[in-house]
Amino acid sequence: MSTTTAIVAGPDDDAIAPALEAAGVDVTRLDGVITRPQLEEAGIVAAELYVLTDVGQATTIPIACDLNDELRTVVYARDTIPEFIKGQLDIAIDPQLMDASVVADELID
Repeated sequence: MSTTTAIVAGPDDDAIAPALEAAGVDVTRLDGVITRPQLEEAGIVAAELYVLTDVGQATTIPIACDLNDELRTVVYARDTIPEFIKGQLDIAIDPQLMDASVVADELID
């Protein structure tokens, strides 16, 4: 079985990256203002999951989808997702409603 790869973008106050790693996912972290070159360098073209924790960086979702048609996009944040992103988003989860370890288990099933 091959290892699932994920990029977790944004601050990780709710510990989704460690939860994914504990579930056996190979995680690359991105922080700060995220650009297309940073996504490419982080391996977005081959990644299976893109987990965004900062809805202020929501414009990275269409960029990530443009680079990888097979990518599953997840927002794990307390803030509401901008309407223009919802069509390219697979799932949005509020960390106050679902623990990171539960989310990680669901994402790799």
